[in-house]
Amino acid sequence: TTIEFAGAFRATVVKKVHLKNPSIKTLMYNATLVGREADDFSLPDGNTVIIPPKGQASINVEFTSRFLHPAEAMLLLMSKTVGGRGGATVTFSLKSKITHIEPAGILKCKSPCYEL
Repeated sequence: TTIEFAGAFRATVVKKVHLKNPSIKTLMYNATLVGREADDFSLPDGNTVIIPPKGQASINVEFTSRFLHPAEAMLLLMSKTVGGRGGATVTFSLKSKITHIEPAGILKCKSPCYEL
C-alpha cells in the first residue's frame, strides 16, 4: 500500500495509518522508517503501537518537504510478541508530492530604469 503526502513546499503533512487486530490476542508493533529520504518522515507519537484484541489503533506519520523532488521511504511495522504470538510484518510505501510553492515573502523595490 502506498501513502501519498501531498502538500505545499516546506509544509508538514500528517497522515494517520489505521491498523486493525482481528485476533483475540493483543498485538504490539515497532514502527521503523527506512529508505533514502527516511529522515524527511517522522513518527511524532513514538514508534510503538499496541492494538487490543479485536480492536484497532492508529499511528501518525509526518512529512516535511525540504526539496522539490518527490521523497520516498518505507514504513515497516514489525511485530513484537505479546503473550507468545506475534502478528505479520506490515509495510507501507511513503511518497511525497509537492502540489504548490508558497512565496516566503514579497520584496518591493523602487529604482530608476535609467540614469546617466
